Amino acid sequence: MKGTADRFLSRDELRATADTIQACQLSNGMVQWFEGGHADPWNHVEAAMALATAGRLAAAERAYEWLRTTQLPDGAWRNYYRPDGSIEDSKRDTNVCAYVATGIWHHYLVTGDTGIIESFWPVIEAAIDFVISWQQPGGELTWSVDAEGTPGDYALLTGSSSAYFSLRCAVACAERIGLDRPDWELAAGRLRHAIAYRPDRFEPKDRFAMDWYYPVLSGALEPMQAAERIDERWSELVIEGRGVRCVADRSWVTSAETAECAMALLAIGRRQQAAMLLTWAQDQRCIDGSYMTGLVYPQRSSFPFEEHSTYSAAAMILAVDALEAAGPASGLFLGRSLPATRVLDLDAESVKAEDRA
Repeated sequence: MKGTADRFLSRDELRATADTIQACQLSNGMVQWFEGGHADPWNHVEAAMALATAGRLAAAERAYEWLRTTQLPDGAWRNYYRPDGSIEDSKRDTNVCAYVATGIWHHYLVTGDTGIIESFWPVIEAAIDFVISWQQPGGELTWSVDAEGTPGDYALLTGSSSAYFSLRCAVACAERIGLDRPDWELAAGRLRHAIAYRPDRFEPKDRFAMDWYYPVLSGALEPMQAAERIDERWSELVIEGRGVRCVADRSWVTSAETAECAMALLAIGRRQQAAMLLTWAQDQRCIDGSYMTGLVYPQRSSFPFEEHSTYSAAAMILAVDALEAAGPASGLFLGRSLPATRVLDLDAESVKAEDRA
């Protein structure tokens, strides 16, 4: 599907997609995965960014207010919330908790109003302090903490990569309102080092496409390293003419992964390749503007059955915005507007100390 001659999707098409997201927003601001479904803070923020990109600023701000009202005293959020306000999963995920900084920085870029950062600074500060409190000696982040405070046994590459991006956004927020958080900058540098050079620090999840492209999307890799990573597994994780598989061993193409991978390609300057992925992904667009979560090929059967998820629609809006350089925040996931983070130069003794930890 194409929009007008000068737009990948027409304004009316993007408006329709934003409508499907807003239709799943409750009166308290929470954005469900789909009508009657649960919400998680990461995908909730993704939806808020898409709403802001589509000009639904009031709806996006209601979404952030929901995060303010549900934040725990330690700065975290639970994993899953039901529409009635009850908790479906009480774990706290470090990556999920960090993403609020990405959302608020994105909202600032859309509006140009530092008031959103000032208003939500206590929320951001508490969330990021919680996240980095679970950083390990090797730089990686413990992925989760249960309700009793017991940490998970390992770190996840996708989660740490996304959290690295959020740390960069958090530092940008601090700088914009005249504050310094050198501890956050140090944490970001240590995390980037782990992502770029210490794959042994992460639980093996090579089966999942997100582990393939998220280190690229996050900006944690050097340009040549990022390009090599994409090329190395392209034929394994992409079905030509269809999109990006969710997992390497299934012919299940998911619209969110396809859109996010397109943004990773844009981040390393591969616009034509990104446009190709997004063109293929329009096969999952529905008549109302929503996007199916995934299709299984060659049957073209939807999985989960008939599921149209708000996070899939949100990822598509953000990817199209980035592809077209359409809005004031369109360069965010291309690494623009963010402070640089250097990879820490760890000497041999430091590496040995990491290995002993």
